[in-house]
Amino acid sequence: MTAGERNFGGPGRIALLEYIGTWGSITRAAKAAQLSYKAAWDAIDTMNTLAGEPLVQRLTGGKGGGGTRLTPRGRQLVVNYRRLEAEHRRFVEHLSRQASGMADDYLLLRSMTMKTSARNQFLGRVVRIEPGAVNDLIELDIGAPQPLVALLTRESTQNLGLQIGTEAFALVKASSIILLCADDDDAADNEAVAAKPSRARYSARNCLSGTIMRITPGAVNAEVVLQLSGSASLAAIITQQSCIDMQLAVGQRASALFKASSVILGVTD
Repeated sequence: MTAGERNFGGPGRIALLEYIGTWGSITRAAKAAQLSYKAAWDAIDTMNTLAGEPLVQRLTGGKGGGGTRLTPRGRQLVVNYRRLEAEHRRFVEHLSRQASGMADDYLLLRSMTMKTSARNQFLGRVVRIEPGAVNDLIELDIGAPQPLVALLTRESTQNLGLQIGTEAFALVKASSIILLCADDDDAADNEAVAAKPSRARYSARNCLSGTIMRITPGAVNAEVVLQLSGSASLAAIITQQSCIDMQLAVGQRASALFKASSVILGVTD
C-alpha cells in the first residue's frame, strides 16, 4: 500500500496488522501470518518508521502480562487498505469484462513504469519453491525454455508473499552475467577469459541461451545483448578485451550464466 511516496507494504503486512488487532499478541499474529517472531517485529518497525508514528504499540504489565495493540492510526490504515483493495478488485474485474487480455496488460504496464538500475528485468510467475532452513530457491517462469532461479532468504520469501502462481519480477545486473560461446565454450566475465572443457559443468543455476543481437564497444567494457526466446533479451557487461578474445559477433550463438544469488525478486503491491 502506498500513500504519496511512502510504501507501507502489501497484503502480508496488512494481514499482520489485522491479526495483531484481533489477538493482541505478536506471537499469535506472526504464526498466523506465517512469519518468524523477528520477521514480524522487523515488518512492524519498518511500518512504524514509514508512517512517521506508531501503528503498533507494546503493552506492558496488566493482568495478561502485556501484549501488543494497534494504534488508532494503525486501525485506520487497515480499514483504508481494505477499501482500496476492494476498489482495485472491482477495477480489474471491470477491465476483464471490457476486453480480453486488458487486465494482463494493466499488470504489464505497472511493471513497465518501474525504474531500477538493473539492466535486465523479467516478468514471470513463480512455478516452484524449494524451502531451506535459511534460504529458499525460487523458480520463475519468464517464458524462456528454462525457468529463472533465484536464491532468497526464507524471511524475504515470506515478506514478499511468494507462492506458486505469484506474479513477480526479476532483476539481474548486466555485470553479473558470464557469457559462454556456443562454438568453443570460452567463458568471459569482467576480469578474464577462461578456457572451459566442451562438457564442462557449472555451479551457476541460470543458463539462458540466445543470439547476439547487439554489441556496444567501450574503452574498458563492452555491452553484449542477447536475443532470447520470444521477445525477451538479456544484456551482459564484459571487458572489451574479452569481447575481442572471444571474437564475439552479431548473429553468434551464446549463453548467459549467472548465479541464483545474483537475481533480485520483487512483487507489485
